[in-house]
Amino acid sequence: MSVKKIFGIYGSGGFSREVMPVLLSMKGISINDTCYVVDEDFLPENKYINGSPVVLFKDFVSSDIKEKNITIAISNNEVRRDLYDKCTSNKINHHSIISNSSCIMDIVKVGDGSIICPFVTLTSNINIGKSFHANIYSYVAHDCQIGDYVTFAPAVKCNGNVIIENNVYIGTGAIIKQGTKNKPIVIGENSIIGAGSFVTKNVEKNTTVFGNPAKILNKKNFK
Repeated sequence: MSVKKIFGIYGSGGFSREVMPVLLSMKGISINDTCYVVDEDFLPENKYINGSPVVLFKDFVSSDIKEKNITIAISNNEVRRDLYDKCTSNKINHHSIISNSSCIMDIVKVGDGSIICPFVTLTSNINIGKSFHANIYSYVAHDCQIGDYVTFAPAVKCNGNVIIENNVYIGTGAIIKQGTKNKPIVIGENSIIGAGSFVTKNVEKNTTVFGNPAKILNKKNFK
């Protein structure tokens, strides 16, 4: 019997291998419907990873399978953005992977191609852009706005009334202080929040901050 649909995970690294079991736990998806998708420079010697085949992107695109779905499991948001655009131009559906053990409460919008890992909580009145990654034990509280290609490493705590712009990376265990309706905390686009940081005020775009409280990383405080 020919395969009518396929669900590909773009990437073959550690995060991709963590995400595949979440995909397989979703209703109506079996291991026969899945694969890892890579570019030629990243094709491993072993053509199977934990039972799922590894295929080149060009072969994924050219296959005669009617319904092609992809989820990009690469943390680098610039790479993820480029791959997202490449998949879109090849008319591949962007599929969101959402763990059955995650908790999504009330009036939460999650953009296409996102990954919501096990034990993630999204509470209420949240708007999230495309290709969002929320790793294990992270949460987003009420009245938050999150842009495209944002990455939460494990155990990120984003409290209420926070705006996170596009292409932001937030490291493991970072905490973003709660803002207010009239004065939300704003994390500017292309910024990086270091692991374990406590963000208490706005972060300008294209900025790296770290520490408790978080401060701008520069030559004076880099050791």
